[in-house]
Amino acid sequence: MTRNRFAGEPFMDDDDAIAKALADVSIPALMCSLVHMTGDPSFIRGDIRPRIAMSLDIQSGMPDDDRAEMRRRALPAIAAYRDKGCEPVDLPTDVLQEMMAFLGCRPVEGRLAGLFFDDLQFEGGDSGAIAWGSEITGEQRVSTPVVVIGCGMGGILAGIRLSQAGLPFTIIDKNGGPGGTWWENRYPGARVDVGSHQYCFSFEPADHWSEYYCQQPELRAYFDTIVDRYGLRPHCRFGTTVTEAAWDEDRSLWRLALTGSDGAEDDLDARFVISAVGSLNLPRMPQIDGMDSFSGPSFHSARWPADLDISGSRFALIGAGASGFQIGPAIAPELERLTIFQRTAQWIIPNPLYHAAVPPGDEWALRHLPFYGRWYRFIMTFAGIAMGTEPYRIDPEHSDPTHRSINAANARRSEALLASMKSLVSERPDLLEKIVPDYPATGKRILQDDGTWLRCLQRPNVEIVRTAIERIDADGVVTKDGTHYPADVICYATGFRHNDFLASLRVTGRHGISLRDQWGDEPTAYLGITMPNFPNLFCVYGPGTNLAAGASLFYHAEFQVHYAIEVIHETLTSEARWSEVRPDAHEEYVDRYQSEIGQLVWSHPSIEHSHYKNGQGKVFTLSPWPLDLYWEWTRHVERADYVFG
Repeated sequence: MTRNRFAGEPFMDDDDAIAKALADVSIPALMCSLVHMTGDPSFIRGDIRPRIAMSLDIQSGMPDDDRAEMRRRALPAIAAYRDKGCEPVDLPTDVLQEMMAFLGCRPVEGRLAGLFFDDLQFEGGDSGAIAWGSEITGEQRVSTPVVVIGCGMGGILAGIRLSQAGLPFTIIDKNGGPGGTWWENRYPGARVDVGSHQYCFSFEPADHWSEYYCQQPELRAYFDTIVDRYGLRPHCRFGTTVTEAAWDEDRSLWRLALTGSDGAEDDLDARFVISAVGSLNLPRMPQIDGMDSFSGPSFHSARWPADLDISGSRFALIGAGASGFQIGPAIAPELERLTIFQRTAQWIIPNPLYHAAVPPGDEWALRHLPFYGRWYRFIMTFAGIAMGTEPYRIDPEHSDPTHRSINAANARRSEALLASMKSLVSERPDLLEKIVPDYPATGKRILQDDGTWLRCLQRPNVEIVRTAIERIDADGVVTKDGTHYPADVICYATGFRHNDFLASLRVTGRHGISLRDQWGDEPTAYLGITMPNFPNLFCVYGPGTNLAAGASLFYHAEFQVHYAIEVIHETLTSEARWSEVRPDAHEEYVDRYQSEIGQLVWSHPSIEHSHYKNGQGKVFTLSPWPLDLYWEWTRHVERADYVFG
């Protein structure tokens, strides 16, 4: 009998080694693991309980004395589990659901429970694995080539599912290997801002992360490993760009134009196309006079030169958002001078784990204790998912002359965040005006930190400049007040063309309709996945699906790929050659989307310079939906929403 892969590896560590490991573990996750080891739910039914469900606190607010007592109780139970051969007890659904409520500090029911059972996969399988491949005839397979554009998170997952379905497929990526944005963004300090143990496929968790918020090399290695584990590499064409996709009405096929890294051109037919090109991979360069006149190295953060030597240099960092605030602290110690030009101050959530290494005892527990890793993932995700989008809803009756809040709860959060930020610069009151945002908390991409960024700003060789840039000359940056800041190197950490979905290729659908023209600067798709006039084309990470709250994008990728594969399944079993979302279904969804996103903080008029917004200040990038609701919508295809032909 195959061992449940989430049951952990059997172990023979002695009691002293186990006791040492327990000093490092998440006690709430350990308590749930003990139920699996013993079959005894009393471990989660006593007075020692989590005090708060919070993704940034893996101890869930439990006092030190409670944690110490649970370690004492756990040691003999773990030793007994070891001595009996490390075989966990199968638990009934109601007990598992009770354990969710224990960790979540609230009942977990309905579709929220359904989402977590789907995600945690206690049975040890892959709940999203394709099981209908045998329904497809050999003739259908041959006539159903699928092309996936992009070999990042979404493209890799699409390849896994297509392989399970037995359909012929090719994954095309412009880069030299898999990983998407994590292949491209190699700047110093690059790391995730979502917990590592949820920033992975639900069916391929990793117990090897060296940090709670891992850095780019580990993520790139993770994607490499997954590509090889599922045998996807022979299906990949790296170093190849899709420049055009055009629908051939007569043949009901997509015709793709390709260009290799050597300039060689090629074409490829596909019955279905899954676009997994992402939306954070086209660098947005600023429009500043004199950029071409600079005499030293200058580049976007996503194009950091591999051989760049910055030691002892005067470095100008233009932009201090999600990338810039990682770059600054990573390079400051080796520079003569770091000048950071920041247009907008950022809200920062205090997170003591942000640069923390996963301690050896926690690594041991993740590898060996049954379902510990599953409950660890739950702790890291539950609070964000369960709160939904209500905390981000604008209260039209709420008044805040500072524009730092949109409802009463948001005001309290703003005050707490400001207090935390101010405490870290108490010895540099001159920085206060520069670091305090003037827009609602969570209204832009919020940053997480353990104090590293604000300590960096207080280094003697670092200066943050909030004055707008006038121009760039041969040896530095000139601001609008006439000040010249000398620089040997300029890095533009100025973000990406987030609103320009699929901008890397020309897409032409029925009747010669251009996707770019259909979208304009208001890109829309049904569930963020399908568009009228573009049959057999699916988006992963499409319009209106980025997550500014809730959980990692791996969740949406799994939901969207599942949905796309289900539409393909419906098309094939209907013996149709194409499927297309109905215009009325699309329009009804878009109306609901705009109504909902317009009521949330990211649309607030006080927020300027947001990559979430288009030129007219409207949001077409973010999801306004609670994650469990979107999961429910993407589980099954409503045939009435599609035309098959």
